Amino acid sequence: MTVVLDASVLLAYLKDEPGVDRVDGVLAESVMSSVNWSEVVQKSIAARVEVDGILDDLPDLGLMVEPFTPEDGEMAGRLWEQTRQAGLSLGDRACLSLGLRLGVSILTCDRAWATLTLSLDVQVIR
Repeated sequence: MTVVLDASVLLAYLKDEPGVDRVDGVLAESVMSSVNWSEVVQKSIAARVEVDGILDDLPDLGLMVEPFTPEDGEMAGRLWEQTRQAGLSLGDRACLSLGLRLGVSILTCDRAWATLTLSLDVQVIR
């Protein structure tokens, strides 16, 4: 895996929104936190998209869902202080904590992440 995807990126990809060209090249080598996967499912249900079986389709895309570990939970909690000025949610910090644990770049659609001063490569796709 080469990159962690934020929920916003997978949702943009699924809806064929601007920025998906940046996702096409890395999707086959990407990973997402189970917390962010939960966000994708919730937003899909809210948009009245059928979600039964969608998890089974992810390996065909190359996307893996990584469990949210106790260590990720601690890191997400610790990141609150560094990210609160940007208004990041627990889901956002779960994504960041996975990127930190794996030592890989993160893709997001959230421009506020570009203002963060973390020892992490955060790329905004649009």
